[in-house]
Amino acid sequence: MLFSQHKMKTYAFVGPSGTGKSYRAQMVANEKGINYIIDDGLLISGNEVIAGISAKKAPTKIETVRNALFQNEERKKEIQLAIKKRKPDSILILGTSDGMVEKIAANLGFEPISETIYITDVATEEEMAMARDIRVHQGKHVIPVPTFALKKDFSGYLLDPLQIFKSKGKGQVPYVSEKSIIRPTFSYMGNFKISDTVFKQIIDYVVEKSEGVHKIHRAIIKKHEELNDGIYIYIEVIINYGYNINETMQILKKQIIKEIDKMTAMNVLNMEIVVKGVNLEKKDKLDRSK
Repeated sequence: MLFSQHKMKTYAFVGPSGTGKSYRAQMVANEKGINYIIDDGLLISGNEVIAGISAKKAPTKIETVRNALFQNEERKKEIQLAIKKRKPDSILILGTSDGMVEKIAANLGFEPISETIYITDVATEEEMAMARDIRVHQGKHVIPVPTFALKKDFSGYLLDPLQIFKSKGKGQVPYVSEKSIIRPTFSYMGNFKISDTVFKQIIDYVVEKSEGVHKIHRAIIKKHEELNDGIYIYIEVIINYGYNINETMQILKKQIIKEIDKMTAMNVLNMEIVVKGVNLEKKDKLDRSK
């Protein structure tokens, strides 16, 4: 066993799919003094994803289950090495059944489950019914870390931040539990793809607002198909006479990345902007648009 010399108490948080386990995971962990959580393939500590790849990124339900159980050797070793390095005293494993959490613990080489908390211990029937409704009708899942911590790994996914104010008890200062809501690719709502035309329209929109840039000469969008973690952008532009090229291109680059992130949630892995010419007309874009 990998952790034979490292005593780590293993807890489990069990409940049927879609009943709100991830939503309440941090609350349960805090009450038990647990600083590390394993949820759907991710090792999480506080507001940080330490290791792993979310099972919710899997293209099919079958692959989701395999990833959540750490049946992939590479994913399993990544989690094991992170645990070995950080040496937590305890860890909370989320699962849909006793058998599932026991399988995860065994696959990762953890000590047997010492205590199990069930969703019915911390949530009412009404709360679980509401969680199921959101899962079934909106296809949304919760990951117990802030949205900013997931942006890199969930490029192009539908991400919504969720802040929950919790009280530690009477007279205690409440704390904010930050989580993220996503719709995974295998949702019943179907896969979604963002057309290259959308990105080009966003770029056109930003350029149209930039006084220093006359027009786009050419724009090429390439997606990282293998990992689906973002896009590459190559742009050729005509700049207006009298503007500093470096400063104008830096501002343009920042604005394009900002708008693409806001409108599509897609990461821009790299952007190259090449100035192909200079517009010598004295009228600026605002004059031309009147």
